[in-house]
Amino acid sequence: MTAEHWGEIAALGTAVLWTMTYLQFTVAVRLIGASLLNRTRLTVALVFLVLAHLIVHGTPFPLDVEAARWGWLILSGVIGFAISDALLFRSLFHLGAHRTSLLMALIPVASTLLAWGAFGERLTTIQVVAALVTVGGIALVVSARPSDPEPVRGDRRTSFGILCALGAVVAQSLRYVLSKQGMSGGFPILSTNVMQILAATVAVWVVAALRGTIRGSLAPLRDRTAILSTVGGAFTGPFLGVSFSLVALSAAPVGIASTLMALTPVFLLPISRFVFKEHITPRAVIGTALAIAGVAILFLVQAP
Repeated sequence: MTAEHWGEIAALGTAVLWTMTYLQFTVAVRLIGASLLNRTRLTVALVFLVLAHLIVHGTPFPLDVEAARWGWLILSGVIGFAISDALLFRSLFHLGAHRTSLLMALIPVASTLLAWGAFGERLTTIQVVAALVTVGGIALVVSARPSDPEPVRGDRRTSFGILCALGAVVAQSLRYVLSKQGMSGGFPILSTNVMQILAATVAVWVVAALRGTIRGSLAPLRDRTAILSTVGGAFTGPFLGVSFSLVALSAAPVGIASTLMALTPVFLLPISRFVFKEHITPRAVIGTALAIAGVAILFLVQAP
């Protein structure tokens, strides 16, 4: 494997880390709820990042950073972690995990379009086809996975849930593009991550304060399983996973990086089969094969 594929390798690593995060947060969210989980995981991740930044760079967060870079990364953090997750949770409430996950597979397409408009990034015809094959495979895997029974909430609420999911797709895609802009000029990956998570953490706690939901935030965290799952998920997700995603975005085109990072549902497939004993359909197997084929093509084709 040559150095030119480091971005793609980091993107695959991101998908693996987010798979681990998904499993841990699935446990935690059932114990402490989505809003508290979001605030707690960002706070824990910020502690990890500040300590890491202190060890590597000698300061808890980057100093003497120009205002423009702060602007890009504050926007990236708030949009990509605070707003995107809020929309995602609302979509999950109205649509359930099944349809929400399927809609989130549109992130690579939205990211590619945004990067084309923002940076003029262009993929070759083969790379476009490979990305579409991968996204199609992901969609097949997600749509084939069994989900919890989803209540019928009416057309109006279903439409609202779809709009929230599409909003989350756009917000997450914007995070990729804004992150790449904020990292321009060789800005350190760790500094980028700590600035983003700092902005998102401040945002979610300010919102909680305005809504009067801070009091009692610590009570649910007395559950040992909730603490371990939240801390573990924060370590593999906002700390390691986001850091890997920033490496991917800095070293590979946004469209390719976001496509590879969207492979988490594929990696969850064998876990669902052997850990949760879910039935795997032929459709899911075909989707996995398509996704892997698309990834292989992305690795073999040179960027333009």
